[in-house]
Amino acid sequence: MQGFNKYYPPDYDPEKHSSLNAYRGKHALGDRARKIDKGILIVRFELPFNIWCGTCNNHIGMGVRYNAEKKKIGNYYSTPIYSFRCKCHLCDGWFEIETDPKNTRYVVVSGARQKDEEWDPEENGGYAVHETDPNQGPVDPLAALEKSTAAQNHMNNVQIPRIEALQNLSDHYSSDPYAHSQRLRKRFREQKKIDKAREEADEAVKRAYGLPEVLALPADDDEEIRAKAKEAWEQGRQALEERESAKRRKVGVEIGVVPRTPSSLRASGSGGKSSRNSGSSGGGDPVSALRAKILGNTARQSGSLGSLGRLKPPDTKLSRVGLVKRT
Repeated sequence: MQGFNKYYPPDYDPEKHSSLNAYRGKHALGDRARKIDKGILIVRFELPFNIWCGTCNNHIGMGVRYNAEKKKIGNYYSTPIYSFRCKCHLCDGWFEIETDPKNTRYVVVSGARQKDEEWDPEENGGYAVHETDPNQGPVDPLAALEKSTAAQNHMNNVQIPRIEALQNLSDHYSSDPYAHSQRLRKRFREQKKIDKAREEADEAVKRAYGLPEVLALPADDDEEIRAKAKEAWEQGRQALEERESAKRRKVGVEIGVVPRTPSSLRASGSGGKSSRNSGSSGGGDPVSALRAKILGNTARQSGSLGSLGRLKPPDTKLSRVGLVKRT
């Protein structure tokens, strides 16, 4: 009985016995390893083809299973060669089958013979299969050269690129994944820093010019957008200057003042006293008239404020009801 359960006897010593099988003197494969000391292992073997038994001369069909004695008998380069020794179930005879790695097949060695099942198309009413037609004439050397050239072109244009693609794919999957991940994370960090700096610059522009938060600003590295923005800014500045000049002309017309040129300013500087005198005497200088008008308005406002200060103070009796007497 093999010790597959969890019961350990009292005299079991794990340092002395490596396992329960060793304690009970049993192999892990059980009865299949009864000849393991001779290099034989009992396995379940299935016939790969139909055979005739050499002892009872009975037919044994393909797929019949036996408890065969498997043994290694040699090597074909690095591939082992195994032998399977089976006992016929119809008699007491033994037959042996070996593997043939060179031809990738099985070979009957002794005790039986393999049934010949090669199919001949001529015997079954068919036609023989030949690689070449015996009635065909000699091979055309130009046709052979054409065929070899086509094969060479196919190899250069189809097979070699495909092999290189497969090799690159194999190198990609067999390379170090940590190096790929490290290089990818480094690129992500650099791009993240660039995006963060760009966002901060955009936020500063939006705060400076009072732009809405949801407005998406274009990237600075786009030359076409930059040129369009510069052109639009120039047009806006010209339009603003035109509006301001029109507004100044309109204000000058309303108050009757014509903006003076630098030449008129120099002339007024040289003869300012005479112009002021002429304006005060009723000349047609609009600047003097505007100055006199402003001084008159200022005098009237100061006079009204002085008259308010000279009013009679309120009656002292009114202070009893909560009003404060002015000093």
